[in-house]
Amino acid sequence: MRCRADHLGRFRFDQRLQHELHALTHDVEITARAVAAVCSPVDLTASGRAIGRGFNRQVYTRMFLATMRPKALAKLAQHPGLFSREKMLAARDLYEFDNLFTAPLHGFRNTDDYWARASAKPHLARIRIPALVLNARNDPFVPAASLPQPGSVGRHVTLWQPAHGGHVGFPGGRFPGHVHPLPAGVMAWLQQHG
Repeated sequence: MRCRADHLGRFRFDQRLQHELHALTHDVEITARAVAAVCSPVDLTASGRAIGRGFNRQVYTRMFLATMRPKALAKLAQHPGLFSREKMLAARDLYEFDNLFTAPLHGFRNTDDYWARASAKPHLARIRIPALVLNARNDPFVPAASLPQPGSVGRHVTLWQPAHGGHVGFPGGRFPGHVHPLPAGVMAWLQQHG
């Protein structure tokens, strides 16, 4: 197995990218020299719960489901009987949606199994190349209490956990600000470590 990019950008630890995670933690040929995860929900259970509550549920859950439902329906059209159309359309949060669609489609027993096994956090101690994990402590999707601590990650992992930045915000400059510091900071880190 080979990871073909010099820098693997934002990691989404879903089934498609678990191969790259496997390569980073096992004896597998790796062509990537450094990786960065920006605002990634490294603990899917904690993030799933955060998105399913309060303001996040009212705004973001609805928005996510509105984009995910058409994709699920397209998959159902390709594979009739894959799941219950009515139950999927009735799902009111990501937990229900993942239980009906995402988890079984990718070989997980249910949402709890999917969120536990697909989370990156338990694997951060085994990453064997320089890896940046950047999460703001005020990210509404990634609770600060769920973020990895320095003692729980390997020596190759750098944790950046600024107090502010929200979910991929990190504004700089005077009001209204701009987002240039985020990509510049991540690229500088990748260039230094890659």
